[in-house]
Amino acid sequence: MRAEMQHANRQLAHSVNVPRWSVVVPYYNERAFLPAMLASMVAQNVRPFRLILVDNASTDGSGELARAALADAHGIEIVHLVETTPGQAAALERGIAEADTEFIAICDADTIYPPDYLARAGARYDAVGPETVAVLATALYDAPGSKSSTLARMKMRIVPQLLRKQCHAGGYAHTFRTQALKRAGGYSRRLWPHLRKDHELMHRVWKEGRVVHDPRLWCRASDRRSSALEKRWTLFERILYHATPFGMKDWFFYDFLGPRMAARAHDELRLRERPWEEAAKEQKISA
Repeated sequence: MRAEMQHANRQLAHSVNVPRWSVVVPYYNERAFLPAMLASMVAQNVRPFRLILVDNASTDGSGELARAALADAHGIEIVHLVETTPGQAAALERGIAEADTEFIAICDADTIYPPDYLARAGARYDAVGPETVAVLATALYDAPGSKSSTLARMKMRIVPQLLRKQCHAGGYAHTFRTQALKRAGGYSRRLWPHLRKDHELMHRVWKEGRVVHDPRLWCRASDRRSSALEKRWTLFERILYHATPFGMKDWFFYDFLGPRMAARAHDELRLRERPWEEAAKEQKISA
């Protein structure tokens, strides 16, 4: 009976053209990447949906570029916000607060999403039932049919089964039932001001229900932060994260990892740093 009522509600929502999806995109000085990402959103085969863009006080004209790129978009409810508090967490918190649809996708400005991204994720939610509160995509760094992408999908099939109730996908590949995400507290500097905030958030989301890692749902992620990613936690901390039982993960994050990251000044504000830009400038000067 419950499943029949949910199906009827979905049919009613479709009949009155109510969007099921909100897509939240925080950005800060992403002029080089934002147009391609927004083009992938315009190409989505789900209509309507809400696109919530949060400008985290960019200084390179990204906001104007975003407005121009979406000027002719049809069937998309576009919301432009400006969050002056520095940090991706503040921008995400602002964007998530604006979402009131059934589902929400967190997307990065430097990531490309295939045209069926929202449709495929929505179909997965419909198939697995209301106990599933999040569906996480697989990040690909090469063409979908490449050897590395095949291995990435294989890893997503196997690893979440071995290391349960953990996060195995970056925040740019996360989708949620909106109310479950809000009950969990969403992204918040008050709750977690450090790096690895996607892992800490998913720990809270797991308390709300089941999380599915879907190897068939994918996005094309940028690898520009790969060198920085290696420095966000030590090998020992990463191994301990995987080894710590779910019932002890509160201890791992709030008594162990959080204080260690605070001591190293691994604040999430460091995501605003762009070491690859400095390296490019140095190479240009040398040349």
